[in-house]
Amino acid sequence: MKKITTPLDAETIEDLTTGDEVLISGTIYTMRDAAHARIAEMVEKKEKLPLDFKNQIIYYCGPTPAREGNVIGSCGPTTSSRMDKFTPMLLQLGIKGMIGKGERTTPVKDAIAKNKAVYFSALGGLGAEYARSVIKSEVVAFAELGPEAIYKLEVEDFYAVVIDDTKGNDLYSMFHFS
Repeated sequence: MKKITTPLDAETIEDLTTGDEVLISGTIYTMRDAAHARIAEMVEKKEKLPLDFKNQIIYYCGPTPAREGNVIGSCGPTTSSRMDKFTPMLLQLGIKGMIGKGERTTPVKDAIAKNKAVYFSALGGLGAEYARSVIKSEVVAFAELGPEAIYKLEVEDFYAVVIDDTKGNDLYSMFHFS
């Protein structure tokens, strides 16, 4: 198990290999479909973006409201392929990591390798467990989108598995049978 911190640096990213289990500590940002679409519109209009994406990790997640006394509600991963049409743009903006669930398309896997980034998978169905890794949560953009707003999460020992690494390796392709 490797412990890594955010923002990600080139040395850390290069050291990650498909199949590595990691515990992530630091800041990660949530983004789902609607937030991705808004960022794409802003990029197209050359508007100022609500955050600097350089070396950041995006978590494909729409957290539920926190119960009293908790930092956040359930915060499990959502299906990553829905974000694939936006991923090359976000990699161009400087993100170095994404967390979600499920396989990525070939163009996205190629873009991940080209941009020296990494794709992690979180485990579906464990949203309540992932909430325990969140020590602070705040909305930083698009509050009107509710759970699809961009949240800044401070996490400690957030568990994930490296699926796609900087060398173009893909963990899911190892399990395809013909």
